[in-house]
Amino acid sequence: MSAKEGHHVPVLLDPLLEHLSLKTDGIYIDGTFGRGGHSKALIERLGAEGRLFVIDRDEQAIFFAKKLAQQDSRIVVVQGSFGSIAEIAAAEGIAGKVNGLFLDLGVSSPQLDDPERGFSFQFDGPLDMRMDRSSGMSAADWLDTVAESELRAVIKNYGEDIAAKKIARVICEARDLKSIRTTKQLAELIEKVISRKNNGKHPATKTFQAIRIQVNDELTELKKFLDSALGVLAPFGRLSVISFHSLEDRLVKRYMRNLSRIDPQLAEIPLVPDLAQPRLNLLTKAIRPSIQEVKKNRRARSAVLRVAEKLR
Repeated sequence: MSAKEGHHVPVLLDPLLEHLSLKTDGIYIDGTFGRGGHSKALIERLGAEGRLFVIDRDEQAIFFAKKLAQQDSRIVVVQGSFGSIAEIAAAEGIAGKVNGLFLDLGVSSPQLDDPERGFSFQFDGPLDMRMDRSSGMSAADWLDTVAESELRAVIKNYGEDIAAKKIARVICEARDLKSIRTTKQLAELIEKVISRKNNGKHPATKTFQAIRIQVNDELTELKKFLDSALGVLAPFGRLSVISFHSLEDRLVKRYMRNLSRIDPQLAEIPLVPDLAQPRLNLLTKAIRPSIQEVKKNRRARSAVLRVAEKLR
């Protein structure tokens, strides 16, 4: 198979490694390998007994992960979604034994920069947007069949775009005449009805984000991952998540906050049962990239890292 290496700069690398508090003989999971920027830095810090499991559903990411694993026997590659982390950990015999588990959510630079993937309106290419092109419905096929009301809800909820109604209507009117098959077609449609913002942001930005989230069922996968994380981690194992937009970060923040405190309904009773005790310790507030990092890597500007530790 052919695959493009692309240029990918790992975001928030130093704080991620610092807060994972690496054990040289520990077991770690990178649930979003991408091009392996975080994984390569982590494996350099592990000893001979350490192990790193890397997961991705993108076939090109798996191609590069396997190349890296051929050079280092401490790396185990699994093609799949991080939403299946519980099943993957059980199959690998590491459930409840993992010292660090981390995600770098969103789309990697090589995915954005490859016109054939259809993630970006900066290039004209097939309107695909699937992380795993071997399964599921492409963005073009989804737009062919989706009801206008559902499309409007997706753009409003996942894109957080106040112009969702207008955008959904123009897309459905156009697709009823001719299928929308390329990124350029979709971007130009939206630009006809929504003017560019003063900040220069393309009016199609939020719609592309929303459709990508829908096509890949990204928020459902993140919820499944969070629900499974405690069962995968060892006691005092670290959970780290880098998010790039408010919907993801809100889910992570709420999950970590809720599990780091006693249920308010039980907090006043004399003896709080073990099941109601905090399960996580919040290790830091939201960590954002420095001005220097954003200058070097503009795509880091919206990144947020949250870290918590399993208590038992």
